[in-house]
Amino acid sequence: MNPVLAAGQLIVSVALTFSVLLQSRGSGLGGTFGGDSTVYRSRRGIERRLWQFTIVLIGLFVAFSIAAYLFAPSTPAA
Repeated sequence: MNPVLAAGQLIVSVALTFSVLLQSRGSGLGGTFGGDSTVYRSRRGIERRLWQFTIVLIGLFVAFSIAAYLFAPSTPAA
């Protein structure tokens, strides 16, 4: 595997893991720090940016994975 692709995929995967863990299930970031939010509401502010950043990271991870597959050395069939 190309070391540049491997490093890029590793960095993106760690960032993706952290961005997913920052999003609290069923509540916004306010619920993470002690606020209680039982009313449905749309994402605003940093929550929306974190959501968009997560989607971008997913796209980058898929792109790195496809590139690693396409540029992998082929082995001859036996």
